[in-house]
Amino acid sequence: MSDYGPLTYEGDPPASAAWREGDHPGNRQFIEIPRFVTQSGFELGRVTVAYETWGELNPDRSNAIYICHALTGDSHVAGPAGPGHVTSGWWDSLVGAGRPIDTDQYFVVCANVLGGAQGTTGPSSISPDGNPWGSRFPVVTISDMVEVERHLMQVLQIPQWLLMLGPSLGGMRVLEWMSQYPELVRGGLVLGSTAAVSADQIGIHATQIIAIESDPHFHNGDYYDQVVGPVLGMGLARRIAHLSYRSETELDVRFGRSPQDDEDPYEGGRFAVESYLDHHAEKLARRFDANSYIALTRAMSLFDLGRNRGGVAQALSRITPPLTVVGIDSDRLFPLRLQQEIVDLTPGADRLHILRSPYGHDGFLVENEQVGEFTRHALARAEKEATIER
Repeated sequence: MSDYGPLTYEGDPPASAAWREGDHPGNRQFIEIPRFVTQSGFELGRVTVAYETWGELNPDRSNAIYICHALTGDSHVAGPAGPGHVTSGWWDSLVGAGRPIDTDQYFVVCANVLGGAQGTTGPSSISPDGNPWGSRFPVVTISDMVEVERHLMQVLQIPQWLLMLGPSLGGMRVLEWMSQYPELVRGGLVLGSTAAVSADQIGIHATQIIAIESDPHFHNGDYYDQVVGPVLGMGLARRIAHLSYRSETELDVRFGRSPQDDEDPYEGGRFAVESYLDHHAEKLARRFDANSYIALTRAMSLFDLGRNRGGVAQALSRITPPLTVVGIDSDRLFPLRLQQEIVDLTPGADRLHILRSPYGHDGFLVENEQVGEFTRHALARAEKEATIER
């Protein structure tokens, strides 16, 4: 059994940094879904769901909050790095005693998504034949992820989420939940997301997927028994993605044309921004899995809330519980017009809330104070709705 954490940069990256059965569980808890069929009709058989919780359910089970993580996030929303967790909580400033989501008052749940790399069934998981799913793992959708989360909700015997919130990929799941199951979500918060992924975003996603699949160590997705995995391809994908996550202004102000330390770009050395991108590529290779990157990126490209629902306007018209929609003013991946569309078409939305940040899409990870204020606003709306209904 591996101690699996915290993150180290010693030695070469593994073929896959996915959490595997036998690794230290850390703070994860697990449930099993005995049979799960994807939207495409593929039967996965048993599905394991890894999740974490904070706080306690109150007697009438009405104080539960669900957090939906983004693409390379996981269930470890809050808490330090350590055995089982290579990094600290990705929204640590938001969840905890005395924080905007106060765990002295609320019961908080976050699960790793279907197809993920940190404990929930995904491409790196062992299939019924005893081998990793690898290339055989099916295409999964945002709807599939929500169905897995709904199974978890039933196992935990939570009748309704007081608030469901998430950024980016997480925001897509919030919208899917609230359109498909509006009676199960008292209030929502969507941050830096969209109701239907655009052609520009699909193009960015496709370029990243090709980068991974072109790596000679990808082996068509069956690399788990190899010493070297497609870490170079995933690193290239991460560099492409990271440029869309950050704003041009921030990168220029932060790095400009500065060389990296003692390196000279005119003699083959790197610019500082190249070193920055190299670091994020290396970091991802030591905490994630290339097949999961592909699976979740494809799921994002497929996301269209209006599919089989009469269009986006019809799907959003079902969302009558209070929905707080937040856009990031410097986000070039999910620009403000996409969040404005959600507000314009959703009965439960109040207005477009603007997170002001030079950091682009990643502002949801950086601007802790603003994210906290938006969360308090969303919680107040959900609590008011609950009081009216009682």
